[in-house]
Amino acid sequence: MTSTTPHPSQPTSVPVLRRILVYGAFLAVGIMVIGAIVGGLVAGASGVVSALIGTVMAVVFMGITAGSILLANRFAGSEAAIGAFFGIVMGGWLVKFVVFLALMFLLRGQPWIQPVVLLLSIIAGVIGSLVVDVVVVMKSRMPYASDVTLPKAPSDD
Repeated sequence: MTSTTPHPSQPTSVPVLRRILVYGAFLAVGIMVIGAIVGGLVAGASGVVSALIGTVMAVVFMGITAGSILLANRFAGSEAAIGAFFGIVMGGWLVKFVVFLALMFLLRGQPWIQPVVLLLSIIAGVIGSLVVDVVVVMKSRMPYASDVTLPKAPSDD
């Protein structure tokens, strides 16, 4: 069993986010297999391709969120870096939004895409990643106020 205690210089969210990425990868494999089977039965080869593309999209977007927070955590720790932290996280969300819109525009109307299977696999990936987030955070056993150093009381001198 591995310890969830982070290295003293890293925020306590780092092990949680890493675990979310690992569990998300397992979830993606499961959704890909089930989606490809169901998509193949329902819509043939275009259903399989659509399920795989939808799952990859959902997992990549989940990975961008966790990855941007992990990257931004490298700048955490000083008040001057708060802007960099939030800039990186918000930039990641903006990238996800733009890439999603671009992909939907490019994939719209393609003969090798089955839209219903694509949509359902994206929805399964999003809901699944939310479930992974909730389960990992609930089992993380993190204190409510982490990474906080309390000031010394005047009487402790």
